[in-house]
Amino acid sequence: MAQTGQERTDTAVVDHGGGVWGIKVPIPDNPLGHTLVHVLDTDRGPVLVDTGWDDPASWDALAAGLGALGLAPADVHGVVITHHHPDHHGLSGQVREASGAWIAMHAADTEVVLRTRSAEPGVWYDYMAAKLAAAGAPEEHLAPLRAARRAGRLRTLPGLRAAVPDREIVPGDLLPLAGRRLRAIWTPGHTPGHVCLHLEEEHPARLPGNGRLFSGDHLLPGISPHIGLYEDPTDTRVTDPLGDYLDSLERIGRLAPAEVLPAHQHAFTDAPARVRDLLAHHTERLSGLWHLLAEQSLTPWALAERMEWNRPWAQIPYGSRTIAVSEAEAHLRRLVKQGRAEPVPGSDPVAYRAL
Repeated sequence: MAQTGQERTDTAVVDHGGGVWGIKVPIPDNPLGHTLVHVLDTDRGPVLVDTGWDDPASWDALAAGLGALGLAPADVHGVVITHHHPDHHGLSGQVREASGAWIAMHAADTEVVLRTRSAEPGVWYDYMAAKLAAAGAPEEHLAPLRAARRAGRLRTLPGLRAAVPDREIVPGDLLPLAGRRLRAIWTPGHTPGHVCLHLEEEHPARLPGNGRLFSGDHLLPGISPHIGLYEDPTDTRVTDPLGDYLDSLERIGRLAPAEVLPAHQHAFTDAPARVRDLLAHHTERLSGLWHLLAEQSLTPWALAERMEWNRPWAQIPYGSRTIAVSEAEAHLRRLVKQGRAEPVPGSDPVAYRAL
């Protein structure tokens, strides 16, 4: 694999040293801007950590980034996916078609991919409409979902063409990468099968700490990742994604990598400090929500309207409101599990109160 300079802004390629590069792959119409696809040199050829969104411009950016390294998509040996979301897994199938590369993912997220691909048309719309109605969403929010269902706009959802992985990432195991030591760490919360990947090698600049961490969306330098509910229309279990996330955060904090290579924003150091910030953020948010519920019983929708976001509720776009309600529900489940809140008996839609 060809060496690069420290940074190439023309092709948005960054050399992180030690046979690791980052390529900025754009996400269409998304404030995040891009996914950082990482290229890891191995003795059997380049391996990608995530691939980016399934879009022609994104594919062109990925191919251009590889080209700046003297590579082509056909040269890719393998693909390791941190989680199933389309800005990470979207181009995996196209990479495999071009190269024959294997694709690895945690079993819990592979299950999501299989379920999404095999679901009958309209299942997702029906499920989301019913779920949002139960959360107290107003009719004007439900109407577009029902209209899309009736109009048959069912095959435009991201993830319906996602590639089925052919290898399983087993937590705690080293991935079979020739000449590298990359260990999988299961970090559920953002998705049920999210993994971070610990490169157990000395930092190329000899920064203090334990190797480097490809953190996906689990640990980002300036964003608190979305923690919503694990969406599975057939699963009746009451999951606790926020509890999963907080436990996973503490595990990463104890690992204390020398540097974190996330899938968005930029690389950073001092992971334990960032973990402490995020733990404090969620502790404060849970406390604030408990105080809201102590004042009055609220549905998840009404709670989301009162939560602090990066903009006023009236300015939050339609799709982001759905995500916000899911995050409110995840926090409610944590409060219920902690014994600090409970559903109000007989309420419809279900409201919650503080204990």
